[in-house]
Amino acid sequence: MRIQVHHSTQYLYDSPVFLEPHTFRLRPRDDGAQRLLSYRLDITPVPAGRSDCLDQDGNVAVEAWFDHKLTEWSIESEFAIETLRENPFDYVASTGMLALAPVYPESVAASLAPYMESSQPSAAVRQFAASAAAAAGGHTLEFLTVLNRRLFEGFGHEVRDAGPPHPPEVTLGLKTGTCRDLVVLFAAAARAVGIPTRFVSGYEAGAANQEKPNLHAWAEVYLQGGGWRGYDPSAGLAASTRHVAVAAAADPRLAAPITGTIRGSARSEMRFALAMQAG
Repeated sequence: MRIQVHHSTQYLYDSPVFLEPHTFRLRPRDDGAQRLLSYRLDITPVPAGRSDCLDQDGNVAVEAWFDHKLTEWSIESEFAIETLRENPFDYVASTGMLALAPVYPESVAASLAPYMESSQPSAAVRQFAASAAAAAGGHTLEFLTVLNRRLFEGFGHEVRDAGPPHPPEVTLGLKTGTCRDLVVLFAAAARAVGIPTRFVSGYEAGAANQEKPNLHAWAEVYLQGGGWRGYDPSAGLAASTRHVAVAAAADPRLAAPITGTIRGSARSEMRFALAMQAG
């Protein structure tokens, strides 16, 4: 599937502020699941300097720094991409992956440690994970499908334009959440049964048909033999050609499209627009 996106964000302040260095993660990945055809990122006013780099999780990022105060600034990104993974299960999982908790080679397990580390899950989250594991007969792939479907079918789905995701126990108690809330709960449950999981930010082709499209979030789990594989609890499906991954990290804050702080005191407003074509 070919997907084209034009994404703009504008920040306005009621008094001049100074922008500290900012990190932009808006360039889609180019890997076995998707081929980036074109991309541009414009920042207005032009920063004093910018540098393309890889962040701590291997995401392509732009670090930009500024040299004067301002009352508004904007970011505009545009890309065309071809998604390639028609079958999200085009792999053979190694024997150690078949039953919960999966067993990874020692060297791989060490690399995956950041995607397993989290605060001790609450009793409610552990019980939620255990229930899904029991329904899956203790099988890893079945567990991921059961967990994904339960979050899709058993939870309300809402939109919240700003703010961090809710803690997993909050979403579990409310039985409703945004895509990012559901991903955090998915990750907590998957980690509770020994599956390395990370948070992914990006775009989903269905947004092309929405009145007010927005960014999307889903989870990726690491399976020996298949690598990182996506699961979208907002759709109840494994990620395939409809998903465009931009950034992924163990901590959702490290996959955010734009991060940075300002120096000064001002009320702020953020406006964004997203246009997408998919087909």
